[in-house]
Amino acid sequence: MNDASHAAAPLTGPLSEEELRLMDTYWRAANYLAAGMIYLRANPLLREPLKPEHLKNRLLGHWGSSPGQNFMLVHLDRLIRQRDLNVLFVSGPGHGAPASLACSWLEGRYSEVYPDRSLDEAGMQRLFQKFSFPGGIGSHCTPETPGSIHEGGELGYSLSHAYGAAFDNPDLIVATAVGDGEAETGPLAASWHSNKFLNPVSDGAVLPILHLNGYKIANPTILARIPHEELEALFIGYGYKPYFVEGDDPPRMHQQMAATLDACIDEIRAIQQRAREGGSSGRPRWPMIVLRSPKGWTGPKTVDGHKVEGSWRAHQVPVADPATNRQSLRAVEEWLRGYRPEELFDADGAPVEALRALAPRGDRRISANPHANGGLLRRDLDLPPFRDYAVPVRAPASSYVSPTAVLGGFLRDVMRRNMTNFRVFGPDETASNKLTALYEATGKTWLAQTLPQDEDGGYLAPDGRVMEILSEHTLEGWFEGYVLTGRHGFFATYEAFVHVIDSMFNQHAKWLEKSKTELDWRAPVPSINLLITSLVWRQDHNGFTHQDPGFLDVVANKSPEVVRIYLPPDANCLLSVADHCLRTRDYVNVIVADKQPHLQYLDMESATIHCTKGIGIWEWASTDQGAEPDVVMACAGDIATMEALAATKLLKEKFPELKIRFVNVVDLYRLVSDTEHPHGLSDRDFDSLFTRDKPVIFNFHSYSSLVHKLTYRRANHDNMHVHGYQERGNINTPFELAMINEVDRFHLAIDVIDRVPKLHVVGAHVKEWLRDRIIEHMAYAHEEGIDKPEIRDWVW
Repeated sequence: MNDASHAAAPLTGPLSEEELRLMDTYWRAANYLAAGMIYLRANPLLREPLKPEHLKNRLLGHWGSSPGQNFMLVHLDRLIRQRDLNVLFVSGPGHGAPASLACSWLEGRYSEVYPDRSLDEAGMQRLFQKFSFPGGIGSHCTPETPGSIHEGGELGYSLSHAYGAAFDNPDLIVATAVGDGEAETGPLAASWHSNKFLNPVSDGAVLPILHLNGYKIANPTILARIPHEELEALFIGYGYKPYFVEGDDPPRMHQQMAATLDACIDEIRAIQQRAREGGSSGRPRWPMIVLRSPKGWTGPKTVDGHKVEGSWRAHQVPVADPATNRQSLRAVEEWLRGYRPEELFDADGAPVEALRALAPRGDRRISANPHANGGLLRRDLDLPPFRDYAVPVRAPASSYVSPTAVLGGFLRDVMRRNMTNFRVFGPDETASNKLTALYEATGKTWLAQTLPQDEDGGYLAPDGRVMEILSEHTLEGWFEGYVLTGRHGFFATYEAFVHVIDSMFNQHAKWLEKSKTELDWRAPVPSINLLITSLVWRQDHNGFTHQDPGFLDVVANKSPEVVRIYLPPDANCLLSVADHCLRTRDYVNVIVADKQPHLQYLDMESATIHCTKGIGIWEWASTDQGAEPDVVMACAGDIATMEALAATKLLKEKFPELKIRFVNVVDLYRLVSDTEHPHGLSDRDFDSLFTRDKPVIFNFHSYSSLVHKLTYRRANHDNMHVHGYQERGNINTPFELAMINEVDRFHLAIDVIDRVPKLHVVGAHVKEWLRDRIIEHMAYAHEEGIDKPEIRDWVW
């Protein structure tokens, strides 16, 4: 393992006087552009005195971190030119787009993507006008930003995205600006441990650059205010070799940064060379940089007697009122002219030739790196025929199998066929979720210490492709970074704790929606595939805290262009759904399927047809053939399906003349109108299935309100009576949990009697019998701690 001590940054460095002058000039140009985006709508080159009418009416944007990030980008460009490096840049600080936009424009890539923002005065003006402006671009590195895979509006995910991009990309270096405000978030804190999962043989490298500019919006940052020794020890403890670049004097800082980056790249290449020539020899200590520079560096020193540079006041708009305050207007003009734009841009407004020569060429430009437009690099998965993994079904609902155990065999062979562009993610739950067949193909990624007992079923391996860490945030970040750079994956997690990544899912869905519907230059990327398992109805042993199926409500709020929800009722349906999801692009696919043994309903041919339709009548469970039904029994979800079938069987026995139509839903969005979602049913098809005036008893896996939300515009919505989770639970038996939430067979049958007019009177005795059964089964559960055999072993 490398020496843990940090290397002192030298006072002199490798840059010649001419290199130093040119790089500083390029940095000034980038800083000028970043400040101009915030303030200017006209007079972009200050070729006349600055006037109020040249300013934007609303000053929006964030200046504070831009100079530091521009500084990083200028120095990364030098390394790319000199060493022909393949570098991706992830901007972690919130509202960090001005730096990335400025450098993208200087590199010429921005004008290639957006020709109206050309490399001249008119293009610069349009760039300024569109920044943080209605109909324009945001102040984060949104999908519109060339070279970006990371939207910095929600802090905490830059490092996990970076590592996700580096996995299986052996020649890629992902330089990551980690904001010191961002470093205070839980997701970012956990993601420092990603270095224990980076294999120097087959993966690229991540170079974290912790940007300590001292302040958040209005407060100091923690890591900027702890002693140097404590900060150094923190990162040595995380397993890094920290280098420090500190100060505010540009020439000295340029030399320090150049020397430090040279040392870091040399170390990265040495680590990789040793590993690739001699095989992995344990976990290396990767380099990282701590860059301490003033917030708002090179901006106004003071405004109205208040310190700005090096203060929280530099965070957003350092001078707030130049349009109405003559002194403020003069301060902005002096600040912008201090960059000497007449030296930076030629008569047409393009960067002068000497600056253009500093930018890397072609795809080596950070803003043009194809990994930041991962669909360009995407290779489709080589998928085995999913039908080969079919569970034999001799008769519907007559045998029990774990659906996810069956899926594990399929994923094992997907892994075997795609050992460089497919990974499986999960928080220490791959075995718990019955996906252990994966370990026949690969181990769990692990480069940290191992003990002899780990060899007994631990499946740890440096080249493992199952990614486990007990941080859903880190896993989702890895997964997003992996797919956004063109690769494929599958994430399995407990239903109760998928909520940990609610906001990450939100951000990724927004990224996809913007990319898919507005940016034709972004190529489609593989989908995020989330398997939600260990479901609410089998959380009887863990209790109330583990009973929450509400992630589906979060998903249903997102754009119909990018979200899909599937509730396959059995293993064969799960195989069909998983195969479909792994083939899709630009979606978040949510699959709800439990790990415990469940009844199997459909043979593979029937399952494939049913999943292709997404919704359908199960003829073998229905009694309305050739007639109008008295009631529609509908369901979505594995336990919901079993209990709806059990209720149907009871009703058939008690009321042989009752006409029941049994409808199962796999694709939840089939319930929505085809005018609202691409998977929606037309009103005619919906009415054909559910009728226009008959009662529908809908047994649903999750909260009942979601079905009402999806169907509220349907003609028969008033007759839609949905049973779902009612936020009732404790340490229950499975059937007791179903009963207290009224998704069990007895409550469903009672509801049918109440809703079908001809049963109101004749069904009274059956209702009494059903209520007696509820009391009987509740008592048995509390006396014996288990459900009756007739429930545990129920078959059709």
